[in-house]
Amino acid sequence: MSADPAGDATAGAWLVVGLGNPGPAYAGHRHNVGQLVADVLARRADGSFRSHRRARSDVLEARFATPPGVRVVLAKPRSYMNDSGGPVASLRDFYGIDLHRLVIVHDELDLPYGSLRIKLGGGDNGHNGLRSVRQSLGSGEFHRVRIGIGRPPGRMDPADYVLRDFSPAERKELELHLVSAADAVEDLVLMGLEQAQNRHHR
Repeated sequence: MSADPAGDATAGAWLVVGLGNPGPAYAGHRHNVGQLVADVLARRADGSFRSHRRARSDVLEARFATPPGVRVVLAKPRSYMNDSGGPVASLRDFYGIDLHRLVIVHDELDLPYGSLRIKLGGGDNGHNGLRSVRQSLGSGEFHRVRIGIGRPPGRMDPADYVLRDFSPAERKELELHLVSAADAVEDLVLMGLEQAQNRHHR
């Protein structure tokens, strides 16, 4: 994957959005795993995010696979998770992205830690970021890469759990899981949904 600093990113491009909360105070939280995956993809592209003020996001235009490859816009909204929909809709409109070429990368409480699932469409399952995106787009028919963070222990409130750092034991394997999720995003874009699911749904 390589950065694509020049040219029109609208023709047949994909938009890959990593959900999370902005700022260093939230950077290591479970809720920010989508943005951590976007960072992995940016490193692979050997590029840097830049501010897109109109969309309240940081973006990087890149290509997946050997050039000419597939044009991809990587994005991290600067809004808080609950307001992710506005930036995503603005990016969709600015780049002229077809809804079926939108990939939202996000944490998933109902999947065990370290697992992932790829899907097209569906509800928000109580995820406030997804709910905001669906409301702003007027549809849920976009791709999701769902990264398992597991359920909170005991009677801990899920809202508190997602806004905590990964445990020391989880951090030992976190980079491996982020790489796997980044691979899943690339495979989804390059191979299509079914082949990506066959490869990553173990």
